[in-house]
Amino acid sequence: MIPMPLMTLNQYVACERGNRFGGAKVKKQATALAAQYTKLAVRNGVHFDWGKPLRFDWYWYDRRTDPDNISFQHKFVFDGMMAAGFLTNDNWDNIVELHDRFFIDKANPRVEVYELDE
Repeated sequence: MIPMPLMTLNQYVACERGNRFGGAKVKKQATALAAQYTKLAVRNGVHFDWGKPLRFDWYWYDRRTDPDNISFQHKFVFDGMMAAGFLTNDNWDNIVELHDRFFIDKANPRVEVYELDE
């Protein structure tokens, strides 16, 4: 579980356009947050056998943001998993299939990532 929102695609694009280094800064922050919560999950016994389908359950605080604008954050989550040492590479060998589901939770926006049995 990673608390949300890290950042939507529209917010990220605005940072990229607003400052030469803005996009890099927010990407670094979002990746660090994802890495922190990945390390916590590993300490709590979470383990994935990479190369299996993954499901992302996105819990957002309202319906004003389009789902594709939210799920762009896969990048931050995978980069955080790599920074935490949980994932060696987010290439085609390890990331083979993604399933996204979207829910509303005003009190606790987050993303939960699950490994699926094929």
